[in-house]
Amino acid sequence: MTGTRGPKSLPSNVHALRGNPSKLPLSQLMDELQPVVEIPNCPGHLLPEAKAEWRRITPELERYGLISKLDRAALALYCQAYATWVWADKQLQLAVAAAAAGRAAAEAEGKPWVGGDGYTYPSPNGHVIYSPHWVIRNKAMEQVKQFAAEFGLSPVHRGRVSMSNNRQADWVGHGADDDQKPQGFGAL
Repeated sequence: MTGTRGPKSLPSNVHALRGNPSKLPLSQLMDELQPVVEIPNCPGHLLPEAKAEWRRITPELERYGLISKLDRAALALYCQAYATWVWADKQLQLAVAAAAAGRAAAEAEGKPWVGGDGYTYPSPNGHVIYSPHWVIRNKAMEQVKQFAAEFGLSPVHRGRVSMSNNRQADWVGHGADDDQKPQGFGAL
């Protein structure tokens, strides 16, 4: 069995906002990886629908500080699973429509329909099996759900991700107000 026991740990900022109920040392609460917030390049091998999802979701993830170049592979997997889900769902819809048309044609001729309903169909030995598109769609839906949780893309998981305060614009001096005086080492 994989994974850890118990509930997932809360991000440090949420833990601190709750008053540090487990009395963790401050150094442990503040010692969290804060990667630079920036959108990684989209991999060229992604399906067209995956690239469209990449273009749709990355600006939102950047806006909330939930993406960095470290996330490229995980985001690519999410987008590819999304594209697979869309493809399989379209194929399943076509199979359901074809089955309905076949059923209507068989009934019009007064013959029984044995071709399935699109979600299932008869195997060569007479057993009813699930459509491969139904299986692929369901597997892709589970993968999308798992990857979406990693990026906080569901209401339940939004509270379990922490945004990075490390903005690239702040590193190079863009995005900061011009009338603000530098502090810390920048003030020297």
